[in-house]
Amino acid sequence: MIKSIFIYFLLFFGVFFLSFSLHQNYIEKQAITLPFSLKQVYVFHLGFSLLVCVNFKLFSNVDKIFSQLGFIYLGTLFLKIVLFCALFYRPIFKEENLPQIARVSLLIPAFIFLLTEAFFVAKILNKKE
Repeated sequence: MIKSIFIYFLLFFGVFFLSFSLHQNYIEKQAITLPFSLKQVYVFHLGFSLLVCVNFKLFSNVDKIFSQLGFIYLGTLFLKIVLFCALFYRPIFKEENLPQIARVSLLIPAFIFLLTEAFFVAKILNKKE
């Protein structure tokens, strides 16, 4: 189990560094100014997705909880959206005429980490079948 958690850390941090540097490089080359910190958006998704995967790996060994992990995952997705909107309230809701590139820059890390997180959660859920 510790090996799996270590692999999660390596992969999530690898995805973070690769995607953030590519995204930041593109933003700088286009000379775009975002009304939010791109690094904070990436760090939020990194932390939340890593926390979800590590907790699911730990809870997958508890038989009483394992049967409910799918429903718990749906709840964590809802919680992730609510926390993200609360933390980035000003750039999402208060910013008038948020440029299209800024909107896309908010969604790119969400999709990258959601796909990575869903892949590992699916592996965890399918492992015991």
